[in-house]
Amino acid sequence: MTNRKNSGQYQTIARDIAIRIMNNEWPENQKISGRSLLSSEYNVSPETVRRALALLSDMKVVTIKKNSGVYILSADNAKRYLSDFDDIKDQKDMQNELKELIEKNNDINKRMYELLSMLIKTQNTISYVKSRFPDYEVKISSDSKIIGKNIGSIRFWQNTNATIIAIKRGQSVIVSPGPDAELYQDDTIIFVGTAAAAEKVKSYING
Repeated sequence: MTNRKNSGQYQTIARDIAIRIMNNEWPENQKISGRSLLSSEYNVSPETVRRALALLSDMKVVTIKKNSGVYILSADNAKRYLSDFDDIKDQKDMQNELKELIEKNNDINKRMYELLSMLIKTQNTISYVKSRFPDYEVKISSDSKIIGKNIGSIRFWQNTNATIIAIKRGQSVIVSPGPDAELYQDDTIIFVGTAAAAEKVKSYING
């Protein structure tokens, strides 16, 4: 983390120095302040300033003379460096934005896959129930006496000679519900039994 921060600092300082050179704050051939003074001015370490000046030296903006100091070499090169720097920054900004969009797209695709899997599972369950078992079913009306009761307490088989094999509740299907499964208004009970038992079920559930 520290290395990345320092990297950003020396590039930012190099850009600022180039701007000052381009604006003729430091004219060509002038010697600029030493690393210690610049590090104090920019509130960074002398090593960070050294890296910034080395970068500008590579771009022929300044020249570093051993045992003498740093001299301004070219305002035109400073301008060219700033143009290149801004182009690189724009590229990095676009890369970062693209990365964020890809991550968001991956999250969206993941959620879409989850929802699709849930829909397929639900449809398969409903299709399985409809194809495998007799098509006997009855919907619980608003005035049914069994609303809020569980299957065990209403003694369904004893009173109808039919067996509940599933309960459809909205888009969900409860297969093989146990005796503690509660029944609610608008639930659809799917059951097996004889035709006579089917009539008993309708009468018993909804009167």
